[in-house]
Amino acid sequence: MTLTGSGFIRLPGGSVVVALSLPRPGGSGHRVRVLVHAANRPRALTRLRNLGLRAVYLRGNTEPPTPDEVTAVLHHPDGLVWRGAPEDDTESWHPIRALLRPSVPEQLSPR
Repeated sequence: MTLTGSGFIRLPGGSVVVALSLPRPGGSGHRVRVLVHAANRPRALTRLRNLGLRAVYLRGNTEPPTPDEVTAVLHHPDGLVWRGAPEDDTESWHPIRALLRPSVPEQLSPR
């Protein structure tokens, strides 16, 4: 899937931060903003594909990461974070594991 609202920025050391707007897993119709720090763009996309997001491609640079987004991903130990409301600066960035973990089915209460 070619993604709108995506882009990248090359850092002074040569690495890149890639920002992608992806559909939220589970088909809720909402989008999430995902940030990836990697040595280069292909490696950033490979990191996402290795997590199961197989059809992720970056075409163009329509919405590169903001300085705040770059700071957020550089200060996270995994270098891979997401936020459910990209326009809401008050929402925290979350580790990618929190987005991709399987949802726990609701247990039925006994009658």
